[in-house]
Amino acid sequence: MVSKVVGLTGGIGSGKTSVANLFAERGVAVVDTDVIAHALTGPHGVAMPAIMSAFGNAMLNADGSMNRAGMRELVFADAAAKSRLESILHPLIHVESVRLLAEAEAPYALLVVPLLFEHPEYRPLLGRTLVVDCLESVQLERVRKRNGLPDEQIKAIIASQMPRLRRLALADDVIENNAGLEALALQVEQKHQYYLANLANGQ
Repeated sequence: MVSKVVGLTGGIGSGKTSVANLFAERGVAVVDTDVIAHALTGPHGVAMPAIMSAFGNAMLNADGSMNRAGMRELVFADAAAKSRLESILHPLIHVESVRLLAEAEAPYALLVVPLLFEHPEYRPLLGRTLVVDCLESVQLERVRKRNGLPDEQIKAIIASQMPRLRRLALADDVIENNAGLEALALQVEQKHQYYLANLANGQ
């Protein structure tokens, strides 16, 4: 059972997954709410009956998974639909996050929540919060390369998230991810040693 948890967050394209992978390589238990959400909405996932009831068969793929592209388009254009989807998924994600953290065996755990500061229900679980930060120009380039989205759509997603400066102001710790993987790994190693010395020992 992990008694200490670091909450990891950051804007789209900031490099949360890269940072989480580097922590995992150092023996840290990683619980990623995006991975949990993907499982819940995968083929015959736990959330699928409620999603079908709320949104109909248009959001159902042939394999029993959620139509992610269709749902993304719907919730981006319809705030009520977004709230309805969140009301289904967020309680299930939270319960599964708590379960996985309780089962983890490591000096401390990393809980990855893209909208961590927008969801105060996670705060009681955390000993520290860690923000992965980068310039907006870097975000645009990464998401463009990864998802193939036009810049206007990426900027709209960034604008819909918590402002960068606000997120930085709320963070206990920050990792800057404007350079390459080597620079990122050095920062992760520094934070890891700090968390081992402070969180893992219950200080």
